[in-house]
Amino acid sequence: MEEWLNLKEKTAIVTGGSSGIGAAIVKELCELGAKVTNADLNEGEFQHENLLFVKTDVSSRDSVENVVTQTLEKFERVDCLINNAGINMPALLVDPKGRHEINDNLFEKMISVNLQGIYLMSQQVSKHFVNQGAGVIINMSSESGLEGSEGQSIYASTKAAVNSLTRSWSKELGKHGIRVVGLAPGIMEETGLRTLAYEESLAYTRSLTVDELREGYSKTSTIPLGRSGKLTEVADAVAYLISNRASYISGVTINIAGGKTRG
Repeated sequence: MEEWLNLKEKTAIVTGGSSGIGAAIVKELCELGAKVTNADLNEGEFQHENLLFVKTDVSSRDSVENVVTQTLEKFERVDCLINNAGINMPALLVDPKGRHEINDNLFEKMISVNLQGIYLMSQQVSKHFVNQGAGVIINMSSESGLEGSEGQSIYASTKAAVNSLTRSWSKELGKHGIRVVGLAPGIMEETGLRTLAYEESLAYTRSLTVDELREGYSKTSTIPLGRSGKLTEVADAVAYLISNRASYISGVTINIAGGKTRG
């Protein structure tokens, strides 16, 4: 696989690369020989000679400019951007009990990370891509961006917007040799990001107990392949899509959900 993908000449920036899907992507790309910058607020456990960590707030233009500058100083070029950083804070549009209702702070936080962060990172990196005449942007979406999600309407709407950015930017940037692709994972294995606070708020918005919510994670009757997805399977898709093997794939969001659809 390493020789087939030939990523040794590639340099990638992965936002939110210290945990969950992002950590799996960072690990796989490094092990395949790519040079990788992990742009996250906290440094992850994984260490590698090809890995640079830069503390980054993707919602801050200054922070975004800094991580791109440091990547260029360290690796001399950027070939790929994986916009993976995201935040999900479950809440209802209207909650008669007033416990978990969308407010301005919650709305603005998710918009700033999930949407503004992708815009800032993509714009800054694409300036270098245009000069190079080549580059790849991978935008991490979600199945919820295609189908909506009870109790997660703002998160789902940001991911729907990401799908639109992917299509639009592929049209704008294609003339410069730049590809833009989206990935929309479905039900994935546990990542450690499902905190008790998150589970309690999501369970509340769906009129469930936390135990009932957790039971739902393991139900795979709606997934034709009959199981949850693995983080490494998302990382595999990223590795392929940033390689030259995927040189004619752009402007689409690929659903990584084991065949699960609304039908």
